[in-house]
Amino acid sequence: MPKTILKGRLGHKLRGLAVLLLVSMSVLVRRAIGRPLVPEWSVSFEIGTLFWRKQFNHAFSLPDIREGRAYLDACYSVLDPELDVQIRPNSAAEPRGDWFIPRSKSSDVVMLYFHGGGYTFYMDVSRHFIALLAQTLGVSIFAPDYRLTPENPHPAQIDDGLAAYKYLLAQGHEPSKIVVCGDSAGGHLTLISLLKFRDEKLPQPALAIGLSPWTDIGRRGESQFGNDVYDLVQGYQTLQFGAWLKGVTGFTDTELSPIYEDYRGLAPIYLQAGGKEILVDMIRDFAKTLEQQGSKIRLDVWKHMTHEFHGYGMHLQESREALQEIQAAILWAVQTAQQRRLSPNAQTEVSNL
Repeated sequence: MPKTILKGRLGHKLRGLAVLLLVSMSVLVRRAIGRPLVPEWSVSFEIGTLFWRKQFNHAFSLPDIREGRAYLDACYSVLDPELDVQIRPNSAAEPRGDWFIPRSKSSDVVMLYFHGGGYTFYMDVSRHFIALLAQTLGVSIFAPDYRLTPENPHPAQIDDGLAAYKYLLAQGHEPSKIVVCGDSAGGHLTLISLLKFRDEKLPQPALAIGLSPWTDIGRRGESQFGNDVYDLVQGYQTLQFGAWLKGVTGFTDTELSPIYEDYRGLAPIYLQAGGKEILVDMIRDFAKTLEQQGSKIRLDVWKHMTHEFHGYGMHLQESREALQEIQAAILWAVQTAQQRRLSPNAQTEVSNL
């Protein structure tokens, strides 16, 4: 049973509820007259997409980023409010973050998960998604609470990611049973972490997974702004996130974009994207670049989906398929190299695995 969660300042809660109500009414009216934004979308998916678009736009308009963070956490809905997952914070002597441990865990695989949010937001709904992943995949997940921008520009995030990986290794987890995964900016951190592990002469994990990963922090592809009409995140936001990531450090877009790096000899990479998200063109470019390098890469795209459509869990066919493909990819990486099946709504656009 879906649940809407309200917390924090009254003004933020009331505004969030008003946005949810107005978006819901607008979608229902347009669909009643035969004008859905995308015919292939369900009602709940269209409402969710447009709700989060308005929420992000308002958060960006606020003068203080801390207020923007509070606003995004003030009102949100989850489709699975009761998950059978234990959430255990690390101690003060350990890297800051939380363990998400499914009570019905059946796998000895450990996932290092980097949350999305443009390196700027770590929303409660993101934490819920990590718990959903832990339960669905049956793996224990450590999600570091890495430092955020704009207060902490690069390399704070990669330093925190490296510390989290070293922490897992020090705990005795075999690299062959570690999967590194992230969504959006967390996908960016996943990809640049592989490079950092190489530079630090650390063993590579069994697999790296990017869910709608950010592969170029500059401008790339028509979809970055052309898909604004469909996506919950907008093109201008990616540029602002990039500016905050660079700060006044002097780093360039090229230096901080995975697409300009060499991934030969590193862990296999599995990417998922939505065909209507703003990042899809840069994700395709990244996958094709790695394929040309001879790196181990696979990209699956769900034609009508948006950024991070995975959050709908088992309640949306495409999300359900994507999560099943993630599970199959993990099994392939840590156990066998058998041929993987393909979900009916996904198209494998690049595969060098």
